[in-house]
Amino acid sequence: AGAVYVAGLDLAGGTDDGDGIHATGESSARDSTVLTSATARYREALLTAAPEIPAELVTGATPKEVEASLAQARGMVERIRSNLEAQLAEQRVPTGAPIRSAPDVSALSARDKIAYALTRQDGQ
Repeated sequence: AGAVYVAGLDLAGGTDDGDGIHATGESSARDSTVLTSATARYREALLTAAPEIPAELVTGATPKEVEASLAQARGMVERIRSNLEAQLAEQRVPTGAPIRSAPDVSALSARDKIAYALTRQDGQ
């Protein structure tokens, strides 16, 4: 995806030692501190650009680990979103009341039909 620069460091694809930082003769401890700080800022920048991703899901000590963690988190968020949308679609109830219709009296006997008709006339 192209080089990423944070605080003057190439974080996306260093070629000399594989961790994304070009050694300049500084001590290893200083390089580690700079990497940790730059990785934290990179992580925050990624999370700012993807507010739908919970910060707790994105971890890593190097930019590559952070990117891999972000990709896993995006997949998890998408799976959860899909499952929730499917559940909501199943639970959806049509709006409004059902259409009122007369009860089906075709299965009633002749006597029951007459009794039903007489009770309807008395109730109205």
